[in-house]
Amino acid sequence: MPKNSKASRLLARTWRGVSSRAVHRGWAWMRESGAVTADRPGPLRFGRIGPGTRLAFPQGTVFGERWIRLGDHCIIAEQVTLTVGMMPGLDLGTDPILTLDDGVVLGRGSHVVADAGVSVGRDTYCGPYVYITSTNHSYDDPDQPVGRQWPRTAPVVIGPGCWIGTGAVILPGARLGRNVVVAAGAVVRGEVPDHAVVAGAPAKVVRGYHPEKGWQPPLRTPAPVPIPEGITSEQLVALRTLELDDVPGG
Repeated sequence: MPKNSKASRLLARTWRGVSSRAVHRGWAWMRESGAVTADRPGPLRFGRIGPGTRLAFPQGTVFGERWIRLGDHCIIAEQVTLTVGMMPGLDLGTDPILTLDDGVVLGRGSHVVADAGVSVGRDTYCGPYVYITSTNHSYDDPDQPVGRQWPRTAPVVIGPGCWIGTGAVILPGARLGRNVVVAAGAVVRGEVPDHAVVAGAPAKVVRGYHPEKGWQPPLRTPAPVPIPEGITSEQLVALRTLELDDVPGG
């Protein structure tokens, strides 16, 4: 084999390695520099953005931020859309329209579209690609394209401590209570009581908590054991490894 051919392949491999590292370092720098925080809001001027809150880079579509209030220590993942109003540049008055309370998490690719009020309670976690909207298309006139008909709006209220699974849709007028679990792909409308689990399209209550009877239907898995105080993450990983070694075929 000719020496120059070997040298060329070695040079190409080295160059690819250098280029790959440079690209990853550059992307890491862009993600850090492009993130939006209270100290570094970039071009976005939210009505409020609390300390510890971070919008990951790249952001999705964001407009009407003057009427958006973000609480403390919220996590907004990449490509999340936050919009207020039908389009940018509208005057929507003085009151906030879209409010995320402290500790809210919006997963990658989620959308929150607020023409009427949308309120998300503290410590509510949303998986990826969740869609929350206070606006829906109307189709009253059978002779007009649906997209040309004026939409209907109704406020959305999501209580504190909820978990909203991947791909769920929260429709106008929905009111979720405290600690509600929304299954992945569910389409939620109307009232959902506290401590309920809903699933399906349209979503229905499939499990609820009663003070005297507990969860009905009963949970099928035991409650997780709390992590003892003083246990480090390294010790947890080592313990999990030992458990897997004891499993046949593990």
